[in-house]
Amino acid sequence: MKINPTRFLADLHRLRAFGASGVAKGVVRPAYSAADIAARAWLAERFEAAGLKVHYDPMGSLFGLSDAPKSLLLGSHSDSQPEGGWLDGALGVIAGLEVARAAKEAGGPAVSVVSFQDEEGRFGVTTGSTVWSGQMSLNKADQLTDRTGQTLAKARASMASLARGFLDPEPFSGFIEMHIEQGPWLDQAGEAVGIVTDIVGIRDMRITFEGEQNHAGTTPMHLRKDAFQALGAFNTLIADRFQNVVTPQTVWTIGHVKLHPDAHSIVPGRATFSMQWRDGDADRLGRMDSLVRQTAQDVAQARGLGVSFGPMLGLEPVAMDKRLRAALEASAQAQTGGRWRLMPSGALHDATNVARHMPVAMLFVPSLNGISHAFEEDTREADLITGLKVLAGAVSKLG
Repeated sequence: MKINPTRFLADLHRLRAFGASGVAKGVVRPAYSAADIAARAWLAERFEAAGLKVHYDPMGSLFGLSDAPKSLLLGSHSDSQPEGGWLDGALGVIAGLEVARAAKEAGGPAVSVVSFQDEEGRFGVTTGSTVWSGQMSLNKADQLTDRTGQTLAKARASMASLARGFLDPEPFSGFIEMHIEQGPWLDQAGEAVGIVTDIVGIRDMRITFEGEQNHAGTTPMHLRKDAFQALGAFNTLIADRFQNVVTPQTVWTIGHVKLHPDAHSIVPGRATFSMQWRDGDADRLGRMDSLVRQTAQDVAQARGLGVSFGPMLGLEPVAMDKRLRAALEASAQAQTGGRWRLMPSGALHDATNVARHMPVAMLFVPSLNGISHAFEEDTREADLITGLKVLAGAVSKLG
């Protein structure tokens, strides 16, 4: 198999033109937007030119299918964050396309390609692959809404004329997803490739402290039941209590804070916020859950406030397949001379869902300064090509 780096980079830059932000190499290509649909139409043309059969499923995920009875599936997604970079997801799709072309030109092995829809979660979390994996029905997904209140049903109606049925995963022997790291470790170490050991699990819930709304000028500090002050106390206390449970790879984030009534001169009577944590160990995720709930209750009791918890959302950790991973490791060693590492993925990817159907594996290339989900996201072209060679080498070994 002989890859063509010039062709690969040309396609990667051409895909960037769909929804180009005009800032750095930024891209604005949210799921089901005009730019996203146009990009998928262009990808479909490239798939056909590579000798692959084009198939859109009801979610709008785009497949380029080998005509062989069994094939290895490569790819990622081509939608972007509201302010995204040019490589997140797109790299895996174009790398898959180039390996499929090179394999076709060499007479094998058989390779198919996919660009999943709405990985970035305009309507959920890795929505297209979640529905394909059977974890959510299409009817339920159709009820999801974006930040403006638009339903997924209405958004995907713009692609309805293209859609066929959901593909049976049985013809695929496995799935490999190439992606930018979206973190600093490879770039800081000067390493070329990361082979993923597992994708972390995630837990996400909303917590609400109910205090007492009152006048900000006349209510003494010692008599206040300030819901925001409870949030501040929770933030400090949970970080302290986590110390005996977490590892250096564990992360947690408080975000999406909403205060009520959110006014300058009123003591906040309610504070609702998201609490998210990620780790590769399911047992640790559970212990953190217990600590989160107990800490919130302790803070509320100490301050005379109420506390309530929203539904728990999340995905379980997923270990990468040993056989696929071994092929990537051998290829990485051959291509980089030892400039690679084993590492977990702290970000969610479509591979998490695809693992319900078939063996999966992932490889990372460096992100300059660890930046992603931003217009400034970038990777050296030499590193992009090295990653492509590692992927192609692994596919050759597996074939």
